[in-house]
Amino acid sequence: MQSKDTDQDTVIVGGGFYGAAIAIYLAKQRGFKRIVLLEREPALLMRASYNNQARVHNGYHYPRSFITAYRSRVNLPKFVHDWPDAVTQDFTKIYAIARRNSKVTARQFDRFCREIGAKVRPAEPSLRALFEPNLIEDVFLVREYAFNATRLASWAARELEDCGVQVRFRTRVTGISKGPNNTLKIVSTREGGEEEGLTCRYAFNCTYSGLNQLNGDFPGTKTRLKQEITEIALMQAPPALENLGITVMDGPFFSMMPFPARGLHTLSHVRYTPHMHWRDEHGVDPYEKLGGYECSTRVERMVRDVGRYLPAMLNSKYVESLFEIKTLLLKNEGDDGRPILFEKHSELPGCYSVLGGKIDNIYDVLEKLDAEIFD
Repeated sequence: MQSKDTDQDTVIVGGGFYGAAIAIYLAKQRGFKRIVLLEREPALLMRASYNNQARVHNGYHYPRSFITAYRSRVNLPKFVHDWPDAVTQDFTKIYAIARRNSKVTARQFDRFCREIGAKVRPAEPSLRALFEPNLIEDVFLVREYAFNATRLASWAARELEDCGVQVRFRTRVTGISKGPNNTLKIVSTREGGEEEGLTCRYAFNCTYSGLNQLNGDFPGTKTRLKQEITEIALMQAPPALENLGITVMDGPFFSMMPFPARGLHTLSHVRYTPHMHWRDEHGVDPYEKLGGYECSTRVERMVRDVGRYLPAMLNSKYVESLFEIKTLLLKNEGDDGRPILFEKHSELPGCYSVLGGKIDNIYDVLEKLDAEIFD
């Protein structure tokens, strides 16, 4: 086993969308010259950045969390402007309100959309006819998009190279500790067992589900986290639904969204997508739990329930499922809010932990970084 030390301005831990975007921001906006990004997978954006609904939110999904909804509505046009090649807009997006067991009525949903400034209007009869009228109170047309994670990964790779960021794949960070002269010591292990030590002034822990799995002096996040093993089913939609995205609100219901990276649709269900959950703690590696989990699909139960509301879905074809760890802030379980986690670790000066629940949250992270003073 060999070990070496290299001085850097900053080390980014995690090559998902947030880690890549932060590295690019620090290089372009804050003048950092020596940046290293470490990623345990063989490529960028392979985990949670890819294995999700691929939804660019516009606020409609969060009637019980005004702040989350409003921030999404504000951030959507920015995201479309900044990543136009990765955003898919050529489909019709529908939100339908269930008559029973919904936490919001159609009137409340319509008023909520207008309060946050999100466009909403009644759907035409041909779209309403897709739904079972005894189970659906009302149907709305909205403005919401999907993103192509493969194209985002290509953008990130180009930008990181242009910025001179060193990217090291198949490298797992195992610990962060205090180094000499206000520096940080990053310890990582490459595939094959070679250990490496990096010294830097700043470190950004962007490992999503792995935030609290670092050793050394890393104190863990003060914000308590919940981990879930989730299943997103990839479906070939029937002709009646292939140009649509549909969400039924707000309770034990479902969403189907275009998944541009594969030319398919995702199907998720509030009742069946989460397979198991636990409170996050050091020493319980979420990725090891996922690796040891028997990933048996629940797609039949999803489709059977969705078919009650949307009969055409019974003609869809199942392709495969994306199983992934989803990380949530425990404090927002009740209101369904999705704020970012942005923690500066006072016990480990220069070290930050960052987590976002949605892709458009990246602007909330960048605003936090704008306010930071770096040496």
